Amino acid sequence: MQSTFAGIEIGKRSLVAHTTGLTTIGHNLSNASVEGYSRQRIQLGSFDPIYVPGLNREAAPGQIGQGVSVESVERVHDQILQGRIISQANGRGYWEARDKYLLMVEQVYNEPADTSLRSHMDQFWEAWQDLSLRPEETASRQAVIERGQTLVGSIHNQYRGLKDIRDMLELEVTATVDSINGILTNISNLNEQIVKVKAMGDNPNDLLDRRDLLTKELSGLMEISIDNRDPDEFTITTGGIHLIQGRVVSSLTAEPDPLNEGYSTVKWTANDEEVNLLGGKLASFVQLRDNDLRSEIQNLDMMSINFVDLVNENHKAGYGLNGKTGVEFFNEYPVVNNVAGNYDTNGDGAFDSTYLFRINGSNELNGSEQIGLQGRMQFSGPSGNIGIDYFPTDTVNDVINKINLSGSEVVARLDRNGHLQLKASPAAQKENPDFVIRHVEDDGQFLTGYAGVLIASGARGAFTSNRADAVTSLRGEGLAYSVAPVPHPSGWLEVNRTLLNDTGSLAAGFGINGHISNPGDGSAAIEIASLRNNNVMVGRLRSFDDYFSSTVANAGLKGEAASRALETESLIMKDLETMRESISGVNIDEELAQMIKFQHGYSAASRYITEVTKMLDTIINRMGV
Repeated sequence: MQSTFAGIEIGKRSLVAHTTGLTTIGHNLSNASVEGYSRQRIQLGSFDPIYVPGLNREAAPGQIGQGVSVESVERVHDQILQGRIISQANGRGYWEARDKYLLMVEQVYNEPADTSLRSHMDQFWEAWQDLSLRPEETASRQAVIERGQTLVGSIHNQYRGLKDIRDMLELEVTATVDSINGILTNISNLNEQIVKVKAMGDNPNDLLDRRDLLTKELSGLMEISIDNRDPDEFTITTGGIHLIQGRVVSSLTAEPDPLNEGYSTVKWTANDEEVNLLGGKLASFVQLRDNDLRSEIQNLDMMSINFVDLVNENHKAGYGLNGKTGVEFFNEYPVVNNVAGNYDTNGDGAFDSTYLFRINGSNELNGSEQIGLQGRMQFSGPSGNIGIDYFPTDTVNDVINKINLSGSEVVARLDRNGHLQLKASPAAQKENPDFVIRHVEDDGQFLTGYAGVLIASGARGAFTSNRADAVTSLRGEGLAYSVAPVPHPSGWLEVNRTLLNDTGSLAAGFGINGHISNPGDGSAAIEIASLRNNNVMVGRLRSFDDYFSSTVANAGLKGEAASRALETESLIMKDLETMRESISGVNIDEELAQMIKFQHGYSAASRYITEVTKMLDTIINRMGV
């Protein structure tokens, strides 16, 4: 039999349900501006009727209802769309970081401008050109030295600018690793709370929103995949390796790498293995630091060391007004004070390597002459040695072009005396030193008897840098070589102080047959000025002008590509977030409409309770004797 007070219970349930609805509406309106918040809706259902099927059921018609109940409070959320947003966030994070720092690189180059490095180098060549016309004038010599110092300052500024950006990226890497670890810890704590709430049969809506927001933030930092099929073990992976599984976190660490100038490598804390970074800001920071900025600095170093080497080559052969010769225009600093280039790589006190930057053959060659030889040369490349075949019909210039286009880390040219000159270029791999010739070999006679570089053919006569006294593989008579420079020559390049103290030591002429040049001889000056457009092989680039054109254009194209990619990624993300807002976002008008509905329902329930109360009052107080 139904209770006398069942009507009050029904009204109470209605009041509670509508109060919960109004509370949920208030919660939505309060969080309308909160990032990542998903609006919530209560799910109402009729309460169990008083009679359920059974043998003890009272013989009464139908089932008598017992009002309404709140079955759940759910968030309006599209899990598939959220997964798409998370996967898209890493692309936007990657290009956002890349666009920001490539813009800084463009600003360092400052092209085109009168104060750019290229402008200062043009002025340097022009000063030598003027000196060739008036070699006897002290003012012309002073102008060369002043322009040289200005150029050195400009090279230093560009190096420091690029180095500062690389150092900033190192700070970004370490800070991002800390941020990732912090986010993973927060998600782990949320996972624990979410499992507890679900175990009690409730929906942890706000906790889920917070976890989604943290997951999206994490995706902006590194590429991740999520798996929430198991409600008790929310899983995040990167590259197939778990970052987090339920409460278990695999944290990252940034450890300094001595092979990378002390810049850090991102590793797994658990096993000390390097993390395979595929996307997001962290991957962008690492790639910018170790690829783009390292390459830009290497290119600047390559230009600087070749510039120093070529100017000094001509200047040392010339004579100053005071009759001095053999004077360097720029100071050169070898990586070791050992004339044979012997170097101790592992620090055990014994020489184990030979570091040479340049090797000049002992024989004078004619670039247009056919060599009449056949064989195969091998030079050190980015990964292993690179073979280069030559044939009898090839000219000397043909062979030189083959070397320069082979992809090896050795370039070739004919020096001012017609001797074959081999130079090292920057190393692609971090474990290999820059500007060190690591391997030269020829199974034929071009590099041996013809060019006079190697003492013997084949592997037994090969020059390899991984042993001490490797110069014994080189021909002695007339052969010249130079020891590899101290790292980053663009940072230490300077004009020789002898010239700063005495402009008369500045060489303008070569003289004749070893005799001092006369005051009007400008042959050395014009030879140095011609380096501006000559094929001097700055790496794979033929001239200094090629270097500047290529470097500035490359930086500009990278920046343009990053800007366009970021614009595309941002538009896609904007569309996805707009779609999410249309589904999960709080609409003020809709919430107010829901508020009115629950308000009216609450008023109706109150009126119903009032009427039931009157009925009970009649029965209790007005019936009887």
